Amino acid sequence: MIPARYQASRFPAKLMQDLHGKPVIVRTYEAALKTGLFDEVFVVTDSDIIAKAVSNIGGQVLMSKEEHESGSDRIAEAVEDMDVDIVINVQGDEPFIDAESLAKIIEVFKKDENQEIDLASLMTPITDWNEISNPNTVKVIVNNQNFALYFSRSPIPYPRDEKVEAVYYKHKGIYAFRKRALMDFKRLPMLPLEAKEKIEAIRFLEYGKKIKMVETHVTGIEIDTPEDLERAQKAWK
Repeated sequence: MIPARYQASRFPAKLMQDLHGKPVIVRTYEAALKTGLFDEVFVVTDSDIIAKAVSNIGGQVLMSKEEHESGSDRIAEAVEDMDVDIVINVQGDEPFIDAESLAKIIEVFKKDENQEIDLASLMTPITDWNEISNPNTVKVIVNNQNFALYFSRSPIPYPRDEKVEAVYYKHKGIYAFRKRALMDFKRLPMLPLEAKEKIEAIRFLEYGKKIKMVETHVTGIEIDTPEDLERAQKAWK
């Protein structure tokens, strides 16, 4: 499921920006299909403009019926009546998604025989302090089994003792959910930490859900700003 909103706060209409001849959302949809990992791929949107762009290439589109605060809420509405067990959320601004990273988070559920994991997501190490301190970059800290402890737009952990080595991880906005966890997400109200940080993954932590983080070294480019789009144009070549 690829949630797609037309009006983004930092970069309005970013999903319809041209990326070498096709809109960003179409490039992302095609990249998800190309992995060959999924039974079906859908774009979930409330925008007729986005729906038309995806339909024009023969893509599958589901129209949201309600207003939604987050992509997970949008997907939850879409899959509520579907007979599915695992749902993957790929952000619409991630045209550089790769099969290897997605396969890793799917594998988490194949190994989870007792069904203790509610969702899985990706993280990648970062070392550039400008990126670490950038609020547009969501960071995650994990325990010794790579379960998420917290997500933040602030640098976490805070470098109080600079002599202590710590790895900083960027959270990549790709999730794999058990359907039941997604339905819980839709039902449970937003709490203050999620509302303050504007990071939907925090809701799962606030309600005691277990998020398994998987490390990947495939960096890609998420298109959050016009500058990101410029980088994506160069990388696409």
